[in-house]
Amino acid sequence: MSETSLKLKLGLPKGSLQEATFALLKKAGWNFRVPSGRSYEPISDDPDIEAVLLRPQEIPLYVQDGILDAGITGHDWIQDCGVDVHEVVELTYSKNTQNPIRVVLAVHQDSPIQSLQDLQGKRIATEYVRLTERFLQSQGVQARVEFSWGACEVKVPQLVDAIVVNTETGSSLKAHNLRILEVLITSTTRLIANRSVWEQTAKREKLENLALMMQGAINAARLVGLKMNVSETSMEAVLNALPALRRPTLSPLSDKGWYAVETIIEETVARDLIPNLRRAGAEGIVEYALNKVIP
Repeated sequence: MSETSLKLKLGLPKGSLQEATFALLKKAGWNFRVPSGRSYEPISDDPDIEAVLLRPQEIPLYVQDGILDAGITGHDWIQDCGVDVHEVVELTYSKNTQNPIRVVLAVHQDSPIQSLQDLQGKRIATEYVRLTERFLQSQGVQARVEFSWGACEVKVPQLVDAIVVNTETGSSLKAHNLRILEVLITSTTRLIANRSVWEQTAKREKLENLALMMQGAINAARLVGLKMNVSETSMEAVLNALPALRRPTLSPLSDKGWYAVETIIEETVARDLIPNLRRAGAEGIVEYALNKVIP
């Protein structure tokens, strides 16, 4: 895939998701860097990828129309744009966490609005104009939905009655004394492709490789490797202490009656598991970080 015509034109999200996306791609094996703070064309160490930085709101339309071959954007923006694209893989990461974001309808804490029906004839500010209008229509509510360039939280209640925004932790809503009235959609990041491009063997293979390695990097973020030395006499107790989901790898050591035991576990259980393994007779316990985990 060295010919220019076969370069994969990839849209990457500019803004709040940019740093997390670059970090994930680097862990997956692709290094992107922006030559200057004002550049919209990241340089990649992969000559077969031609990247461009765009607002995630724009990426779905450019992918659908074939201006981009593929792109990384949110499920929320795919739904808002109402595009017809091929979803290559769901990527469960966001700006600060690996949790999904929520697109919510929020009002001021002191607002008399208590239900969707109370929004009849009211004014709502949002970047998700189409998504919001479709949602309200499905609920039989007529309201004035106006586009906002951002900073929606500061508009309530002086300028508008309600807003529709995305939230990852809810901290910004709380800081502005807002309460959630309704969740419109739960969203994760997606790698999407133009449908015609997906039928092209070389580019499809490139996208499949990208998806596999990015998903492997995401898997690794919540896991750690664990290895230890265990004697035959302690083996049963150690194996009983290990999580049952995956059986560990056992390798005989040069010392007769001793084995090296290796497994992968959820990082969150390591703090309780390791002391229990030590008590069960494991020695030389090593916990180590993982870069990619491919099922």
